This record gives sequence, structure tokens and C-alpha cells, in this order.
Amino acid sequence: MNKREALQIVKKQLPEARYLHTYRVMETAIILARRFNVNEKKAELAAIFHDYAKNHSKDEMKKHIVDQNMSPLLLQFHPELWHAPVGAFLVEQQFDIKDPNILNAIRFHTTGRMNMTKLEKVIFLADYIEPGRKFPGVKEVRAKAEVDLDKALFQSLKNTIAFLLEKNQTIFPDTFKAYNGLLGIKGVDRVDE
Repeated sequence: MNKREALQIVKKQLPEARYLHTYRVMETAIILARRFNVNEKKAELAAIFHDYAKNHSKDEMKKHIVDQNMSPLLLQFHPELWHAPVGAFLVEQQFDIKDPNILNAIRFHTTGRMNMTKLEKVIFLADYIEPGRKFPGVKEVRAKAEVDLDKALFQSLKNTIAFLLEKNQTIFPDTFKAYNGLLGIKGVDRVDE
């Protein structure tokens, strides 16, 4: 499937604002893929489809989670997380995209996970730093993404965890695992000098 076909599919599926976000994520993912030596075509396709299920109803997403034997743990957390694994499932089923790297980049773009691939990191980060995002800490993550994928990802996870803690919201275990895994990478938590 080429870029134009994929964009036409998601444009029909998403409201205009979400489609524009998706387009910016795609552009950001391509930049990051080039910068960090990741397959650009895979990054492009994963970025285009990353929010494919975003506007599906909670009931429909819950049904897919149950019917497809996805982690039942998902149902104990905010439904905002559901669109990622459901989207990966739907993209595979409806468009015959079988590449596990692309599907996992879609699947884990909201939570992260331990030992993320570079493609997964690129999609997670592209979604976080795309130019339309405006929230405290995003500029710092963008700056880190200019030079170090892991440091940028670590800062985005740290920001997300701090935000959720401040709001007294639950944090999905994979997010903690991603943070802890990156913390183990020598120097990722050190302040740039």
C-alpha cells in the first residue's frame, strides 16, 4: 500500500483535526526515521495508521479487546489507550498489513513497552512531538529528539508519568516498564551538558 492510498483510507475514517494530526505525525516520523536510520516506508505507514481506531466507540473497541484475547488488563485502564491495540488489529485484518514491526509500532504508540524497537520509538515520539502539540515539556523533548532518540523517548515518558501522577490517574504498566528499561541505558537520564 502506498502513502496516498493509506492517507485516503484514514481521511475517510477520521475527523479533519485528527487527520491533520495524523499527517503531522507522518511527517515527523519520516524526519525521525531518516535521522535515526529507521525504515522510512515502515515509519510512514505506521504513522498514517497509528490512530486508525481513535474514533471507534468504546463498546466496539472493548468487543475487539475481548474477542481477540488482547490483554484484559487494558480494560482496567483509561479507554484512551484502547485505540492503539485495536487499531493494530483492524489494520492487519482490513488492509492485510502483516509486518509485525509496523503493527507493534501502532499497538504500543500510546503506552510504550520494555525493549521498544527503533520503529516503535519513532512512532511513539512522532505522536508526542508533532508540531501541533503544545503542552509543557514538549519543546524539551523536541530538542532532545534532534540528537538522541532514547533521551527524547525517556523524557516523553517521564513527562507523561508526571502528568498522570499529578492528575491522580492510573498508569499502564507497560509505560513504567518502558521508562524503567530506558533508565537502564547508560546516560539516558543524565542532563545534557
